[in-house]
Amino acid sequence: MAERTQYFVLKEKAVPDVLLRVVKAKRLLDAGKVESVLEAADAVGISRSSFYKYKDDIFPFHDNAKGMTITMIIQMDDEPGLLSAVLKSVADYHANILTIHQSIPVNGVASLTLSVEILPDTKDLSNMMEEIEGKSGIHYLKILARE
Repeated sequence: MAERTQYFVLKEKAVPDVLLRVVKAKRLLDAGKVESVLEAADAVGISRSSFYKYKDDIFPFHDNAKGMTITMIIQMDDEPGLLSAVLKSVADYHANILTIHQSIPVNGVASLTLSVEILPDTKDLSNMMEEIEGKSGIHYLKILARE
């Protein structure tokens, strides 16, 4: 039986430095700023073997999310206009809202479950989530699923 691949979504601060450097090296190669893997690896301070070991295993979240559905839960204060501000952020990043479910607030706090489709013209999803998380009245944002 073939081994099943598992995926994880991590915040940047939880990712080991070597993996972040592999992403930087891949960007240098894709942008044509360097001509070889050796130059890219040297530029970011990793070995070629580290690059080859991890190159197919790490991607910026927005790079391989196109065409995917992301379901997130957002814990938020029950304030007029806050849900509208969250939905405006999703629209500003050109993601397509598929479902919205907001629970009845308990003690002034509501849970919002939001499913969005990542379209070809969707902007950087990690920036969108960071923007939403940074809004006043948002307690946290967690990704529940990615399909």
